Amino acid sequence: MMKKYIRYGNPQSWMIDKFTWLFGTSIFLKFILLNVIWCIYTTFAPFSHYELYATNLIATMVLLTPYSLFRCWKVQGVVLFLLDMLFIANLMYYRTYYTAIPLSSYLLAGNLADFTQSVYDSVRWYDSLFPVSTIATLYIYIRIRRKESPRRTICLPCLTTLALLCIVFGITLQLQGGFKQKYEEARFHSRLYACCVPMYTLFGGMYYDLIETAPAFTPEKRQEIETWLAQKPPMQPLPPTTSPRNNCIVILAESLESWVLEQTVENQEITPYLNNLLKDSTTLYAPHMLTQAKGGRSIDAQLLLCAGLLPLNTGVYSVFYPDNLYYSLPKALKERRNTRNYLLTIDKQKIWNQGAIARSFGIDTILSHPDFQLTEAYGSRKRVSDGSFFAQCQEKMEKGEVWKEGENVYLQFVTHSGHTPFHIPNEWKQVSFSPSIPEVMNNYMTVANYTDRAIGKFIEYLKTRPEYAETLIVIAGDHEGLASYRNELCNTPAGKGIVSDKQFTPFIVVNSPVGMRYEKVMGQIDMYPTLLNLLQLDDYHWTGMGQSILNPQKKGFAVGSQMNVEGEETDGQALERAREAHIVSDMIIRFDYFNKKDSTGVSK
Repeated sequence: MMKKYIRYGNPQSWMIDKFTWLFGTSIFLKFILLNVIWCIYTTFAPFSHYELYATNLIATMVLLTPYSLFRCWKVQGVVLFLLDMLFIANLMYYRTYYTAIPLSSYLLAGNLADFTQSVYDSVRWYDSLFPVSTIATLYIYIRIRRKESPRRTICLPCLTTLALLCIVFGITLQLQGGFKQKYEEARFHSRLYACCVPMYTLFGGMYYDLIETAPAFTPEKRQEIETWLAQKPPMQPLPPTTSPRNNCIVILAESLESWVLEQTVENQEITPYLNNLLKDSTTLYAPHMLTQAKGGRSIDAQLLLCAGLLPLNTGVYSVFYPDNLYYSLPKALKERRNTRNYLLTIDKQKIWNQGAIARSFGIDTILSHPDFQLTEAYGSRKRVSDGSFFAQCQEKMEKGEVWKEGENVYLQFVTHSGHTPFHIPNEWKQVSFSPSIPEVMNNYMTVANYTDRAIGKFIEYLKTRPEYAETLIVIAGDHEGLASYRNELCNTPAGKGIVSDKQFTPFIVVNSPVGMRYEKVMGQIDMYPTLLNLLQLDDYHWTGMGQSILNPQKKGFAVGSQMNVEGEETDGQALERAREAHIVSDMIIRFDYFNKKDSTGVSK
């Protein structure tokens, strides 16, 4: 036995043996593989920053602890498999949400039960390289171990290297303003926004989320909010002769992108009904609305449209801050038009906590999953399809359960069938494309055609109602839908020139008092003030963080959820202000800013 193990006092015990090198190399290469896959979707710029190598090496040394200090190879194997699961989960999340999983969202894994198809659709074959590398590492370890027993040592070089790396990296960051400042510089940089994970690892992102969960509301931060808000350009009301709209109907179409509208592929019109609406002189249409939804996706879209705020930079506002005071479009309509406000969705109210947030937005009645019959099932979780959803909504309106006689209303409908992987039963399809069309593109266009029909039938019913003349109908995509498939499809012969390389969703207003086609780029944040304009609610005390597209002074650009800038060139001051809006909105929500102001608008 004495020959197998070297005593701790022996100088050789401080050497790094081949097994330590094996596990350490395996962990470090896993980080590099994650970074490479991550950067495929964005930019390889992080590889030119020293932070990537320093943080990845520090994380490697920490994760190597079970073997380097205690020679527990089985525990080290568990660590490797857990790391694989963490990396794969975050890559799957990133392909849809363009961010790592927020720290708070690890506790919301139950929400995924309703989106299992979307989850499976986020897996790529090369994700298997992570567990395969772990299996290979353990196989090599066992093979070598049979010939040479590992030394029971304390690996001094590992400890020394880790200590030195932490000290040097810590001092460097402190000299540059500290970890938080450096992380935020990358997070809000137009080129490095999606590079935080490669540069600071997933664990750095978790640490940032932790220290940002409950920030202090200092006088400086209050001043920062109020200075930004004070520089907002004023709303410009419509002419008083414009006939008012007393009702507002909002249809948030799941994952609907602009490029499918007014598009014919293989002699088949993808969205014939919506295309017909766009030709009406009373329709307002903006095809270039840039997605600004973040980690909350659909629930973020409701914040942008209903409350005129940009989503949290990390985490989901509806989970953390459902009881905040929000000024909203439904509340403005109730205040000025005495509306009854309804939300109709086939999702459960607990999904993204939308029941609680709807009430905070001023919704009076919520009809959700239990209120609809499963007459047409969609997806693996058997949710009500868009066609059945709108048919049942029409039935409820005809029976007087919704929009009772004499009511002014705000009605918000949230569709579902546009969720990935865009599979619908063959019997629902009315378009069919050749095998030369990539499968994802084919499925996406087919679902868009199906949802177009469902929305079309419902709007035809609305036009028969006596209240139609004074009703504004809004149709908008809640966020982009192609996610990580976009670049791939744009580079195929079938998709090139058809699939947009931009994350544009449509903004359509039917029976608008101002008919127009707005070709410039707008952000989703601009929907709220535009609707206030059209509904003649310009004097409502919260006009949002965006600008009405009816304002001729509005710049035709937007800053997206990835800090990507799309649209016309603008001056540096306007661009900086648009980027600051994401930070200011985050603070407004986190600090419940509106609740800290009295009715005169003076901060308490």
